[in-house]
Amino acid sequence: MTAAALPSPNATSEHRRRLFGAAMMLPGALASLVLVLFALGAVLALGFRRNDGTLAGAGFTLDNFAAALGDPLYGAVLLRSLAIAGLVTLATVATAYPVSYYIAFHAGRRRGLILFLVTLPFWTSYLLRVFAWKIVLAFNGVLNSALLTSGLTAEPILAFLNTPAAVVVTLAHAYAAFAILPIYVALDTIPRSLLEAAGDLGARPFTTFRRVVLPLSMPGVLSAALVVFVPTVGDYVTPALVGGPASTMIGSIIQAQFGKADDWPFGAALSVLVMLVILAVVLAARAGDRRWGSRT
Repeated sequence: MTAAALPSPNATSEHRRRLFGAAMMLPGALASLVLVLFALGAVLALGFRRNDGTLAGAGFTLDNFAAALGDPLYGAVLLRSLAIAGLVTLATVATAYPVSYYIAFHAGRRRGLILFLVTLPFWTSYLLRVFAWKIVLAFNGVLNSALLTSGLTAEPILAFLNTPAAVVVTLAHAYAAFAILPIYVALDTIPRSLLEAAGDLGARPFTTFRRVVLPLSMPGVLSAALVVFVPTVGDYVTPALVGGPASTMIGSIIQAQFGKADDWPFGAALSVLVMLVILAVVLAARAGDRRWGSRT
C-alpha cells in the first residue's frame, strides 16, 4: 500500500470525532425513541380503538375522531384554549422583551444576578406558584385587601379570580423565564459593532432598535413565543385552580376523559387533534423564523 492510499491523520481524527459525537447522541436518541415516539404512537393507536373497558380496545374505529370533530363544544373549547394561549404568549413576550433587553445591554456586572433572580421562581413547585396567585387574586386575597386598605374600593372585587384573565396572568408569570432566556440569548449575540455603525451613520437610538436590534432578535422572540404557546394550550392545572367555567381549556377535557369519564380512546383522539393544531402552529413559527432569518 502506497503512502497516498493511507488515511491522513486529519481524516482519522475527524472520523473519531464523528464516532464520539454519535456515541454521545445515542443515549438521548434512544430515550427520545422509547419515551417520546413510542408514547405518541401509543396515543395515536389508542385514538382508533373502541372504548370497551380495556386498554387495548376491540378493533379500529373512526368514531372517536368523528365525535370530536362533529361536536361543536370541543371546537369551541379548543378555540378558547388557543385564544388564552395566544394572550398568554403575547403578554409573556411583551413583558419579557424589555427585561431581556436590559440584561443584554444595560445590566453590566449585574447580569448574572438578574439571570439568577429570573430563574429563582423555578426553585419552587409549579403548583405552589399557582396557589400563590390564587391567594393574591382571591375574594379576600392580597389584591383586594390592598385595594380596600388604600380606599380605592369600598368592597372586594369578584372579577379577579375564576376568570380567563386570572388564567392569563398566572400562566404568563409561570412561563416568564421561558420567554426571557431565549430573547436574551438572541439579543446578547447581536454584534455591538452593528449598533456602533448605526450610530456613526446618524441613526437615533429608536431607529437603531427598530432597524437593527428588533429584526436580529426576532428569531429569539419567535422561539420564546413557541416555547410559551405550546405547553399553555394543553394546560389544565391552572384553569382548574384559578379559572372558572368560562376558562375551561381543552386540556381539562382531555384530563377528564382519562380520569372521571374513563374513556381513554376518546381522550387520545382529542389529544391527537390538539397535537395536529400545535404542529400547524410550530410549522408556521418555523416559516416565520426562516423569513426573519433571511433578513438578518
